[in-house]
Amino acid sequence: MTDEQRTEYVPRSVSPPGETLAETLEELQITQAELARRMGRPIKTINEIVRGKAAILPETAFQLEMVTDVPANFWMARETAYRVHLAQKARHAAEQTGEAVEWARRFPCRAMAEWGWIQRHSRAHGYVHELYSFFRVASPEAWTAIWNRPEVAFRRSLKQDGNPFAIAAWLRQGEIQAQPRTAVGYDPESLRQVLAQARALTAEEANVFVPALQRSCATAGVIVEFVPELPGARVSGATRWLNPNRALIQLSFRFKTNDQLWFSFFHEAAHVLRHPRKGIFIDEGSSTTALEVEADRFASGILIPDEAFREFASHHPFSRQKVVAFASAEGIAPGVVVGRLQHEGLLPYGHLNDLKAHLRWESVASARVVTANG
Repeated sequence: MTDEQRTEYVPRSVSPPGETLAETLEELQITQAELARRMGRPIKTINEIVRGKAAILPETAFQLEMVTDVPANFWMARETAYRVHLAQKARHAAEQTGEAVEWARRFPCRAMAEWGWIQRHSRAHGYVHELYSFFRVASPEAWTAIWNRPEVAFRRSLKQDGNPFAIAAWLRQGEIQAQPRTAVGYDPESLRQVLAQARALTAEEANVFVPALQRSCATAGVIVEFVPELPGARVSGATRWLNPNRALIQLSFRFKTNDQLWFSFFHEAAHVLRHPRKGIFIDEGSSTTALEVEADRFASGILIPDEAFREFASHHPFSRQKVVAFASAEGIAPGVVVGRLQHEGLLPYGHLNDLKAHLRWESVASARVVTANG
């Protein structure tokens, strides 16, 4: 399908209902002056309606029905069609303006189109309407008003090179994916039980752990969505409350290994369990605030209890056999152990990486997650 076929059709012209009224008067052999007398309206008003300068209001439509025997709903339909056409032309013109096009250029539209979030266009102005629909806004100003509200003002927590427009698009896709999901009301105790059980999922393939994690978290009132990363977003996870009883944990595969994914998940879960429900927590991989540091500690501790890790860490050097045996005893994936050792500086980042599972999207069309070893 071409861009032209996808673009919304806006007719070049729709005649004003006054033209139809003029034709009707000619057929009835009634002058505008006579019509005005029969309707009890000023001749100026009738003339302006005929010339398309004045709108046909409901009262006028009923008066026209009485005089011309043409139903009032016909006149109102013609008037509505004409006014909608004028509004479409004005909106279409506004979408071609430099300001709207420059706004659209700030988003990674091609990548969004590849994932099927919006339709593909060859020119930037073609994406303006797509982005309005995607974000459910009517203008760049409305988008700014929505995404710059204090509760979603995530820009301050991001690195200088992060693209807030890409992050907003990634977050919005998470909302869209979460909309049809069902979940019970949030229950912190249920979530703690879910998290304890989720450790075992770290050793599973993606086709197993993705649906299992989503199902179990939904029983605690938490929606989990996996959303492909976008160029410039540089985000591995995010947490927010969709309403007082429904939280959303959104994850990408920015770092592409299972140790990073599971750390991000438990990090975001800490925000749900322990931190304020206002705002959006964004995980870009560099935690500096007190809440982010606390979430890091929570994630590390729940994946590998600190006491068990300290005991294991005292028996270096760390061979493949030792790591696999310890992971088996703890009921977690070996890659998670490798990631913790590397993070703690106990193992070089290039060592034992083959124990990590690498995650990727199976295809752009399906956006399915698969796991590959090595």
